[in-house]
Amino acid sequence: MDTLFGFFIKGGFMMWPILFLLIVGLAVSIERFVTLMRASTNTSEFLKRIKAALQEGGVSAAAEECANTRGPVASIFHAGLLRVDRGIDHVEKAVMNAGTVEMAFLEKNLIWLSFVMAAAPMLGFMGTVAGMIVAFEEIAAANDISPAIVAGGISQALITTFGGLVVAVIIQFFHNFFIARIDKLIVDMEESSTEFVDTLIEMQMTKN
Repeated sequence: MDTLFGFFIKGGFMMWPILFLLIVGLAVSIERFVTLMRASTNTSEFLKRIKAALQEGGVSAAAEECANTRGPVASIFHAGLLRVDRGIDHVEKAVMNAGTVEMAFLEKNLIWLSFVMAAAPMLGFMGTVAGMIVAFEEIAAANDISPAIVAGGISQALITTFGGLVVAVIIQFFHNFFIARIDKLIVDMEESSTEFVDTLIEMQMTKN
């Protein structure tokens, strides 16, 4: 631990904002991970329960099933069921609007991960420039080009670059994971919404 802390200190003052970005990125990643895991549902099983509820208890029973189930799919179905009495067109519009809201909720805070990925390497490069400036100032002050003189500045330059790139790679991994997870959830929402509307249409045709 002492060696790691000493390595951090050698990186100079730019290591502190890089560390701050890492903390922000990890905090957002934890929040998104928990949220996306909670949003995941077994859509096929949920659709079966909704169909059974519609057949046995009607729209009110299906709406209650949605209210008791967490996740974007349940929220979309619930929005559609509240408009059943107005016709299928209103149901489809409600489902689309609810889907847009749920997509925005799933993608919430990802902009901060993108910011961290972009800012961390730039701060690292700024630290590199600062380290090289220190090295050249020491050369000018000593009026001699010696490895011992410039070693400190070059070391600082390399450490800050390394730190910025490490932070960017870590956050990039989480960002890509979340994007893939969100894409899967969106596909599930679209497929299940289509099947849900088709089920309501079949029910109306059967009644008529």
